Amino acid sequence: MKAFIINKYNKKGSLQYADMPIPKLKDNDILVEVHAAGINLLDSKIKSGEFKLILPYKLPLILGHDAAGVVVQAGKNVKKFKIGDQVYARPADHRIGTFAEFIAIDEKDAALKPKNISMEEAASIPLAALTAWQVLIERAQIKAGQKVFIQAGSGGVGTLAIQLAKHLGAVAASTTSAKNFDLLKDLGTDIVIDYQNSDFENILSDYDVVLNSQDQKTLEKSLKILKPGGKLISISGPPTPDFAKEIGTPWFIKIILSLVSSGIRKKARNKNVEYSFLFMKADGQQLSKITALIEADIIKPVIDKIFPFDKTNEALSYVESGRAKGKVVVKIK
Repeated sequence: MKAFIINKYNKKGSLQYADMPIPKLKDNDILVEVHAAGINLLDSKIKSGEFKLILPYKLPLILGHDAAGVVVQAGKNVKKFKIGDQVYARPADHRIGTFAEFIAIDEKDAALKPKNISMEEAASIPLAALTAWQVLIERAQIKAGQKVFIQAGSGGVGTLAIQLAKHLGAVAASTTSAKNFDLLKDLGTDIVIDYQNSDFENILSDYDVVLNSQDQKTLEKSLKILKPGGKLISISGPPTPDFAKEIGTPWFIKIILSLVSSGIRKKARNKNVEYSFLFMKADGQQLSKITALIEADIIKPVIDKIFPFDKTNEALSYVESGRAKGKVVVKIK
């Protein structure tokens, strides 16, 4: 099968278009013929080696964390799916590889594709929607009337997190550039801030939750807008010792993560705010609940561009540029 791979970690290098063997199925796996794959900044970070300490992959590696396609084979223990089912998934860490014609996915990590959207739209959903779900529902346990600040609202995670926050009854504030104001208003955002001309920390106050996806400076500014007992949840780091424990890293990684996150954890404690790092996990059950929200027209995919499969490098470069509104997808079949 054709696939886009990396042979070594490289910040500036391109993915290689290569012939790779079709994955072998384990007993609980489905083999999915990939019709479309979503592009994520995580793909770029893995390519550059940024996560090699906490996600030590064996190379060569097929990249890609979002897929929509059709089940063409099923392992002997598979009960949820049958051949011909249209599915979508964010495969588990160490099982990634959606930039390919086929991928083997554990059935517990997949869900039936929403009936009311295309394969390309479905491929844009899993990683971003699961991130929003795990931040807002699992970690923050958002309740109606609470105030949530979602940074970079026009991005892949932002567009879905805003819709989910509004569905939960929260007040949602977000940052974007002026050209994306209408998009964010259409998604239901209550307060839209032009980050190029305004400082959010001078506008917002007494917030219950911040979803941080930006740099260290923005992370520290976010502390200023939270009320005592508020939650600062970062998906862009720095990772914490709790996260190291959760994923079972060696002792020396725990020490490194303790050091890199000590500054923000101390500042959060001084403000009586809870800081945590979230690295989203594959979860087919949660994805099924997201399917129900999509089929009820509560959550809608937001896609900027669809690239052909042979332009996967261009698609990744476009995501790296930070200009995308919503998600970028490659069409494989």
